[in-house]
Amino acid sequence: MPPLRLATRLRTLCLAWLAATTLPACAQRPVSVDTLPPPVLAALQRAGVPPSALSAVVAPLDGDPVRLSHRAEVPVNPASVMKLVTTYAAVDLLGPDYTWDTRFYTDGRVEAGALRGNLYVRGSGDPKFVLERIQAAFAALQGQGVQVILGDMVLDHSAFEIDPHHDPAAFDGEGLRPYNAAPDALLVNFKSVILRFTPDAQAGVARVSSEPPLAGLAIDATVPLARGKGCGDWRGDLQGRFDNPNAIRFEGRYPPGCGERIWPVAYQDPASYAARALEGLWRASGGLITGKVRTGATPPGVRLLHEARSLPLSDIITDVNQWSNNVMAQQVFLTLGRLAPPRLDSATAPRGPLQPIRPGRFERSREVLRTWWVNTFGLKYSAPVLDNGSGLSRDERITPESLAQLLRHAANNPNGQTFVQSLAIAGVNGTAARLAQGPGSAARGNARVKTGTLRDVTGIAGYVQAQDGQRYAVVGIINHPNAGAGRPALDALLEWTASAAH
Repeated sequence: MPPLRLATRLRTLCLAWLAATTLPACAQRPVSVDTLPPPVLAALQRAGVPPSALSAVVAPLDGDPVRLSHRAEVPVNPASVMKLVTTYAAVDLLGPDYTWDTRFYTDGRVEAGALRGNLYVRGSGDPKFVLERIQAAFAALQGQGVQVILGDMVLDHSAFEIDPHHDPAAFDGEGLRPYNAAPDALLVNFKSVILRFTPDAQAGVARVSSEPPLAGLAIDATVPLARGKGCGDWRGDLQGRFDNPNAIRFEGRYPPGCGERIWPVAYQDPASYAARALEGLWRASGGLITGKVRTGATPPGVRLLHEARSLPLSDIITDVNQWSNNVMAQQVFLTLGRLAPPRLDSATAPRGPLQPIRPGRFERSREVLRTWWVNTFGLKYSAPVLDNGSGLSRDERITPESLAQLLRHAANNPNGQTFVQSLAIAGVNGTAARLAQGPGSAARGNARVKTGTLRDVTGIAGYVQAQDGQRYAVVGIINHPNAGAGRPALDALLEWTASAAH
């Protein structure tokens, strides 16, 4: 039988079988709709991006046949869109109310305003242990009478096992960018320093302030003002020197036309950041310490003084997905690696939240995510290839059809609304604020999406409420040297979906 007639005959038999048995097997694989909408094609052409560089899916959440499937089965690099896999797995496995704890122990006793012994600070991977929460924890300790530590402050990072020689510049050569900060079981303030420059025209300088206070770090208090009223490349004009872990110096000038600006930088010696920051914050809070702040293990037999609970997972994944925070995503990913694989049952089976019981490692996280994926989606949809779970990788891969299925599954999961609400609203907030800016945009305010950008990669994935009342899962990812110029094509895909004019 000729191939065309054979294909037609097989499709006829499949449809007849479906009608007779009501089994959904054939319906789950609709006929491919491979023609890209004209606005998307036009935007690709303007960007110099061939249609073969775009992979896309538009699928109704109610199970109706897909509206668009273009190269949907091809594995692509999704950039930060991969955070959707990490955050949805976390909500499903841990529950939206899951929290991390940072615990403060002692092997001594508190008397007369002094802790006579060591203070042990043991992290569990809190993704957002920032200044305000550290200050609150120190205030709680001082409220218990711990004004002076007559011993050491010992920092326990053992909940995660990570390469201690991690090079923050390894990914793209931008080691001072906060997005390259490495994860840590005791992640303090994202290992970053916030520099603030405030022009003082009368004195002819810009005054420099910083937070948090880092013990042993000297920062130039002022920098001369430049001539002229423009701003331009003010960071380059400052000629900052970050090569000495004990000092930050500025050899240039600050343009007064910039007004007040802040510059977040990753601290140049990340291995010592937690010790410097916690000592600096402890002393700034009025506390004293006679010993050292050092890394070490929490010994058995210690007594709990205080437990600092993190924000709930629902808040954490909102930061991750709306603002694409890489290190927070990796903290969540490594926390999943602390789960024991034998306890990973089906995502749809009734069970309580799982609890971490072992040190987190990237390879363990990849193992847990693979198990969860197969239990949740079976073998029909290809499991993603994960590296660190944040999308800050050249190796991570996922097919758009797998990502669309994840979105559809989440929309029907009891915890799914937490995940859906964590996405940024197109044209309104987060990294999606730059989307849907055209006059009369149908997608503005009606799409919740995660964006992703790397060199040669740009993508979006999320949900669209269309004008016809239908809700869609939408995925669009471009892998091409001109990917950045192709962003308008993804915007056009959102608009085409939202307008329901197809």
